[in-house]
Amino acid sequence: MGAPLTLSRLPSGAAALLLLLHLPAITLSQVGNATTNSTYLTFSFPSFDTSEEFTNLTIVGDAGISQGALQLTPDTLNSVKYLVNKSGRVLLRQPLTLWQDRPAQSTNSTTTGDAAGRHVASFNTNFSVNVYRIDNAHPGEGFAFIIASGSDMPAGSDAGFLGLTNATLNGNPNNHLVAVEFDTVKQSYDPDDNHVGLDINNVVSNATASLTPFDIEIAPLKATNYTIWIDYDGSDRHIWVYMAVQGQPKPSFTVLNSSLDLGSYVLQNSYFGFSASTGSDYQLNCILSWSLTVEDLSEGNSGGGGMAGWKLGVAIGVPVAAVVVVAGLLVFFYVRRRPVRDDPSLLMDKLKSLPGQPKEFMFDELKKATNNFDEKLKLGQGGFGMVYKAVLPGDNPGEKIEVAVKKFSRDNSKGGQDDFIHELSIINRLRHKHLVRLVGWCHKNGVLLLVYDYMPNGSLDHHLFRDADTPLLSWERRYNIIAGVASALHYLHNEYDQKVVHRDLKASNVMLDASFHARLGDFGLARAIDVDKTSYTERELAGVPGTMGYIAPECFHTGRATRESDVFAFGAVVLETVCGRRPRCDIAGFQFLADWVWKLYRERRLLDAVDPRLAYAGDYVAEDVERLLLLGLACSLPTPSERPTTAEIVQIISRSAEPPEVPPFKPSFVWPAAVPMGEVVEEDGDSSRLTSTVVTSSYYASSSGWTPRYIGTEGHVEAGDAPSSMV
Repeated sequence: MGAPLTLSRLPSGAAALLLLLHLPAITLSQVGNATTNSTYLTFSFPSFDTSEEFTNLTIVGDAGISQGALQLTPDTLNSVKYLVNKSGRVLLRQPLTLWQDRPAQSTNSTTTGDAAGRHVASFNTNFSVNVYRIDNAHPGEGFAFIIASGSDMPAGSDAGFLGLTNATLNGNPNNHLVAVEFDTVKQSYDPDDNHVGLDINNVVSNATASLTPFDIEIAPLKATNYTIWIDYDGSDRHIWVYMAVQGQPKPSFTVLNSSLDLGSYVLQNSYFGFSASTGSDYQLNCILSWSLTVEDLSEGNSGGGGMAGWKLGVAIGVPVAAVVVVAGLLVFFYVRRRPVRDDPSLLMDKLKSLPGQPKEFMFDELKKATNNFDEKLKLGQGGFGMVYKAVLPGDNPGEKIEVAVKKFSRDNSKGGQDDFIHELSIINRLRHKHLVRLVGWCHKNGVLLLVYDYMPNGSLDHHLFRDADTPLLSWERRYNIIAGVASALHYLHNEYDQKVVHRDLKASNVMLDASFHARLGDFGLARAIDVDKTSYTERELAGVPGTMGYIAPECFHTGRATRESDVFAFGAVVLETVCGRRPRCDIAGFQFLADWVWKLYRERRLLDAVDPRLAYAGDYVAEDVERLLLLGLACSLPTPSERPTTAEIVQIISRSAEPPEVPPFKPSFVWPAAVPMGEVVEEDGDSSRLTSTVVTSSYYASSSGWTPRYIGTEGHVEAGDAPSSMV
């Protein structure tokens, strides 16, 4: 298993105790979206343990957990009577909010909305599955990924009803059920006995497609593991389904896609999971792993209870008693230490004891300078607060200076003080020409403010995705901006007296001064790590903080921010700056910019990736374009140790080193990276059993599989030649 325990806003004593226990767990994360400022909940099950039934999953009917997998129907070879006419479901215990009625949004708004004012959550999921024919008999009946109103499964839902409904309820709109079925028996309403379908309150699918033309057989004679990806866009009200042999990359084509307005069919709070059934024919329906990421529409983005309310990855494979003990300890430490957080005098002591002694501003002075925090003076908004432009008197008579004032939006009881102290303690001693300079701070009556140098040219993001009246950012400026960010990152990683991981490197956090020089800013997520350590384990925020498209794939498995994960984010910024496209975008059948650039590189067409506006004007240097694109791909390599260091990055950008060598195909993401099967890895003094699995995430799907690996029928990692379709 090996997934980390993920904690949110826990006192350090409780966190330390839980880390000593080193409980393997599912990972529940909240991360920001680059374009909508949404947050997302991520659930990751690399495998399944029987204790899940008492913690994270609800097991219904004939389903169960054995051999590290969800058995949606009985897993036995003892007697046919235990296999025929069975049905089962497995659902997350926690319901998730899938739509909200909100005021209709204008076309210029950045908040997702529609004319009806209903915001529907987007989600991505991927899971590995094995459907096994017993004695090579004809399989039956099928399985489905489901979104259901509750855990109750109607009686008589075996055979062709796939554990979804029954003869009485089939087609009833009160089912509030949506499913993607994978059916191995042909009914009168089915295209064949090997198809995928979209079911809405009914096993008569609204849309179907045969899998045979894709050379995919759900239950082949030779047992095969498959990976299935399902992506849903709540804004476009559309669903896409992909399927491939496990270990192969996510295909560029879908096996099914259809319009789907979830908000019209499912309950506002619904459950995700799986169902399956057998009839007179039978098969084993095994879900081997599962990852789910859902846009968080819960009130305050804090969840409505269960796992999201706790923001705690509940332990996998740990007896219920241990979970109860841990919960009790958390309450004890929270109650014991809560007065420390809320004591203003202690906060002031911390502020005034900070090294470097940043300037303390008077609240009334900043309030006046921002015109009482006028919306018209707002420069931007992030996960930790809002930023306003302000004008303050300078040191000389009549002198005026422009500053940016960050007002923390989280109050003391929610940890705003901690966020404030984290950011202030890290940035107040940083001194580098490509970092935004801290001017001072203010704290009064629970209002927390930081004052920075004002950046008159805004953010890199603003210029790359500019409005009509913003001048095009020239190639020379883009190259120099990337060089500045690289220099700042190298300083944080290697030259400052502490090693600092930024953890939120993205185009919107790259600020531009009056001369368009890069200034890396927003240290709200940054953390210093011990000199003898290589990573920072998040103990205070739920899951993996950051923004989708910039988060390295290993972070979803480790919960650790490292210098290598910062380099991954830097690579996303490089590609974004050269191409003028966001890291997560739909282009030529790819969902991520890096995958598209990799394809162009393989086809010797790298220059086609240049921002079309620069290409049209002929404003770029071909040699430098290739240099930066290869660097961006090298930083995007799935294996952290294969990414370049910041020292190498600086040399490459300064043209004192050759561009990195990059494989023609993007390697598959293998986790744990470079760990032989069954090897025991020591980490922070603790021993954990790690098993290697190939992960092709819906977020980090490879465009192709360079020197691919695949999961064999026995579940172990095997090397193989590239399939003919990939050559």
